[in-house]
Amino acid sequence: MVTRVAAAVAGVAILAGCSTTGSASSAGDKASSPTAAAVVDTTSSGGTSADRSNSTVEAANEKTVLTLIADVFPDPTSAKAKAEAEAVIAPDAVAHGSGLTAGPSGLLDQFAAAHTRVANAQAVVKHEAADGDLVAVHWQVASDPNDERAGEAAVDLFRVTDGKIVERWSFAQPIATGTPASGNTNTMFSDLYANAATPGSVTEAQEESNRTFAVGAYNTLFRDQDVSVLDTSFDPSYLQHNAVAPNGTAALKGFFSGSAKFPPQESTISLSDGDLVWTFSQSVGAKASDPFLAADIFRVDDKLIREHWDVVPAS
Repeated sequence: MVTRVAAAVAGVAILAGCSTTGSASSAGDKASSPTAAAVVDTTSSGGTSADRSNSTVEAANEKTVLTLIADVFPDPTSAKAKAEAEAVIAPDAVAHGSGLTAGPSGLLDQFAAAHTRVANAQAVVKHEAADGDLVAVHWQVASDPNDERAGEAAVDLFRVTDGKIVERWSFAQPIATGTPASGNTNTMFSDLYANAATPGSVTEAQEESNRTFAVGAYNTLFRDQDVSVLDTSFDPSYLQHNAVAPNGTAALKGFFSGSAKFPPQESTISLSDGDLVWTFSQSVGAKASDPFLAADIFRVDDKLIREHWDVVPAS
C-alpha cells in the first residue's frame, strides 16, 4: 500500500496492493542525440510548445500513429514492420519507460515483448487523442478483442514532428482478473457516460478549456492535496474504470482522510481531444527525464469530471 500510495495514486483511484512503475529511460546521451534535444520541458505548456489549435496537423499526426500501430503490431519481427517503423520513427527517437530503447527498433522490441506476454496478442485501440504535436493512444493488448477483462491495458504517448515520431512514452499493466473487492465491475476500457461527446462536436477552444480545467483539478488534488476540489470539479458519482476503486468521490475522500501519506505529484504532460483530457504525472520538481507515475484520462462535461480511466505500469 505504501508503495502504491507513493506513485500510483496519480490514477485518481485507490490502487492498493499493486507495484509501481519504475524508471523512464531515454536511450542515448541527451547532450549528443539530435532527437533528444527536442525533449520539451514538461513542466511548462503541458509538455508541448506546438500549436494546439491546428486540427489539420493533429489529424495527420494521429493518422501516422494509428497506422503505425495497426500495421506494425501484428508482426513486429517482419521485414515489412521494420521498414514501416523506420519510415515514421526517427533513428534516435527518445523512449521513456522501463526497459524501452530508442529509435524504430525500440518500438519493434516493445511490441514483440507484448506478443511474448500475451498469447495471440492483438492491438485493440479504445481511445485516441491528438493535441499539438502529441498523440496518445489508450489500447488493449488482447488475445480476444471481444474480451476487455484479459490481457494488458496500455497508454502510449508520442511526439510527432514533421511527420516523424521523435519521442514516446509507454505505460502498460496487466488487467486485473476476478471479482474486485471494491465492487467496481466496470472494465478498464468501456465508455459508460451517457452524454459523451460525439466526434468533432467539441471545438478546439473548448478542448483547451477542458484541458486546463482537468489539469487544474488534478494538481489541486494530488499536488496541493486539497480534497475540496472533489466537491467542485468531480461528479459525485463519476464513473471509475480502475477495478480497485468504486465509482464516485467517496472513496477518494476516505483515502485522503486516512493516515497514509504520499509525496506530492503533478501533471507534467497533458492533451485534450473531444471531451477527453489526458494527463501524465511525475513527482513535483521532477526533470523531464525522471520517471512518470501514471497515465490518466478524464471525461469532462459541463465543468465536471464525469469518467476516468488510468494505466499505472507495473515495475
